[in-house]
Amino acid sequence: MMKVLVTGGAGFIGSNLALELQDRGYEVIVLDDFSSGHFKNLIGFEGDVVTESILDVDLNRFRDVDIIFHQAAITDTTIQDQKLMMQINTEGFRRFLDFAIENNIKFIYASSAATYGNAPAPQKEEYAGKPNNIYGFSKWICDCIAKKYMEKYPDAHIIGLRYFNVFGPREQYKGKMASMIWQLAKQMIEGKNPKIFKWGEQKRDQVYVKDVVRANLLAMDAKESCIVNVGSGRAVSFNYIIEVLNKVLGFDYTPEYIDNPYKEFYQEHTEADLSKAKKYLGYKPEWKFEKAVEDYIKWLKKNKYIK
Repeated sequence: MMKVLVTGGAGFIGSNLALELQDRGYEVIVLDDFSSGHFKNLIGFEGDVVTESILDVDLNRFRDVDIIFHQAAITDTTIQDQKLMMQINTEGFRRFLDFAIENNIKFIYASSAATYGNAPAPQKEEYAGKPNNIYGFSKWICDCIAKKYMEKYPDAHIIGLRYFNVFGPREQYKGKMASMIWQLAKQMIEGKNPKIFKWGEQKRDQVYVKDVVRANLLAMDAKESCIVNVGSGRAVSFNYIIEVLNKVLGFDYTPEYIDNPYKEFYQEHTEADLSKAKKYLGYKPEWKFEKAVEDYIKWLKKNKYIK
């Protein structure tokens, strides 16, 4: 039985990944300090949970793992503390990558579309490097380190996955950093007009978490190291998100448009170019946005997160 470590395994994407790996028969260890993860995300998990910081944990206890899925990071993009963001996201990443190389462990990690800043859409991997915030910068430097290691250690297995806007089950503990799908659905269920920035035509590549988990699984068998986009390959406007939610929830709300306080560094249009993901991983999204929203709302109702 293969043994895997999921760092940040009590978080949104990490928990979905840990549970899917468990279902597929892997022995799974979760590492999470629960600073933003939540135990309820791991209901149904039967593996080991190590509660330590990625900066302090004794890595020797993971020497016998076959694969590390490094999902742990500060994902709150509004945090301005540059030192904290770089220590957790970049130094934490470096520590685990070094350990993986030394012990011949496959290393698959979460990068981000935040590395693109205001690059034109559709974003290709080579457009990265002009991030708008310290979060995007911390992830960009991880990619730079990864690239150097790929050249230095050609036999290593290093895969970086640049996630676009991920939504789906187990994100509800992310608070203000949860997806717009969750935020807007919640407002509508509470009887409020959904609030979006003027005039709702900003576009985002919204990718369902089940597709993101599949990309991670495909990354285990990649023939060579790479950094690739993981998205839906399609941008949808915020107006359209509300349209789809109205349909799925049986409502008829109109958006309430508000000023955008982040205008100067706001990404107006994100859309993943997936040609490299297809080439290197064989990744092609399976979930169309409309079907994914339906599936997600069903899950939220079943688990009593919404009525």
